[in-house]
This record gives sequence, structure tokens and C-alpha cells, in this order.
Amino acid sequence: MGDGSLHLDGGEGGLPAGTVGDLDVDLGAVERGLALGSRLLPFPIMRALFPGSFDPVTQGHQDVLRRAALLFDEVVVCVMFNANKTGRLPLTERLDRLRAAAADLSNVTVDSHTGLLVDYCRRAGIDVVVRGVRGVRDLDYEMPMARMNHELAGVETFFLAADPALAHVSSTLVTTMNRQE
Repeated sequence: MGDGSLHLDGGEGGLPAGTVGDLDVDLGAVERGLALGSRLLPFPIMRALFPGSFDPVTQGHQDVLRRAALLFDEVVVCVMFNANKTGRLPLTERLDRLRAAAADLSNVTVDSHTGLLVDYCRRAGIDVVVRGVRGVRDLDYEMPMARMNHELAGVETFFLAADPALAHVSSTLVTTMNRQE
């Protein structure tokens, strides 16, 4: 064949098979985004979870969300309940603010979850967690959780370095400044 044309015939288990040029193709595998010949294809939809308390949503959060939306096919930004933090804003307000922040990002959805992050990832079929880090202190906090998420569920953590212009911003600082106004 060698001309780049596609030829189909019956494959194993009823899945179509064929050739593209000189390559043998299992279209079932291609449909699943697994292989073309011996090469991996960039087909699988890469879904990522961007978790946080988002209490409140900051410009830093918005920056990480925007950048993650450029890197992944789908991003779920999820308000997670952290037993170590006392929520200042009601859940509905945080979700509304996240929806507003994601309004122009067509591949972003907003959700909330109480419980373990890995349980949410398993249920939603998500293998990557996105975390923004402002510096070494954030990384020191995030690394043990990233290791545990990987150990428990094979979930990888993708760290995005904060925009230097926003690295000083935290939800706590924003809340403190809002109280002063």
C-alpha cells in the first residue's frame, strides 16, 4: 500500500483493523487513543482536576486555571473541603465565582467534593491533579500529598509555577485586605 491510504478489514473481537500506508492499525486501539503501529497517539482526552478551597478565588487561582485549560483537554476546578481550614465564603458563592472565572474557558467545568481527592479522581476518571505553587513552602506542603495521591490511586500531580507578579497573593491575604476596606 505505502500510499498513505486507509484500508479496513475485520480485526480481532469484531474491532476493525487495517492499514494506513505501511502501518498496521488496530482501530479499536486508535479509538481508545492507544496506538498507531508501535507509536502512541496523543488522542486520549487528558482530564485534569484543579482542586482547592478557593476561599476566595484569587487572581493566582484564575491564572493557574487559565494555563491548565491551555494544557489539558478538560479541566475540572473543584472546591474541596479541607478540615484544616475554616470556610469564610459559602460554597454557593465560591462555585459562582469559579464559574465566572471560567466563563470564557470552554473546556473547564466547576464542581465541589467532600472527601478524599483520590476518591473524586477515581469516580470522575481523572488521572492528573494540577497545583499552583508560589515557592518552596508551597512545594514542601504539596509534595507529601502528591506522593500519597500517586500511591493510593496512581494520580499524578502537575505543578504549575505561579506567575511571579501574583506569587505574593493568597486567599488569606485577600481576605485580610478585604476586611481592612
